[in-house]
Amino acid sequence: MAHKVQTLLIDDLDDGQAHGTIRFGLDGTDYEIDLSAKHAEALRKALAPYLGAARLARGSVARRLGRAGRRTANSGGPDPTAVREWAKSQGIEVKDRDSSSRRSC
Repeated sequence: MAHKVQTLLIDDLDDGQAHGTIRFGLDGTDYEIDLSAKHAEALRKALAPYLGAARLARGSVARRLGRAGRRTANSGGPDPTAVREWAKSQGIEVKDRDSSSRRSC
């Protein structure tokens, strides 16, 4: 039997229908609030002068997301060595990788 689950977001300010969840942080604490489009716009407008003068903190969400998006050797993608060997077997010119020339992070 199929089930359909719907989530209805309620605006945390006026109990009306919310259009999304807004995340923000202040003084080292992260917050989430469900807001209508009107209230979300008002929040962004109120914070705009402060955000315009601010800088991203070390370890900010954008930085963590960027770091999390990096591929690792076990990220589930194709094995680079196997791909290089396949390309060579197909007559595709592939430069040899020199591990001493790789940059360390």
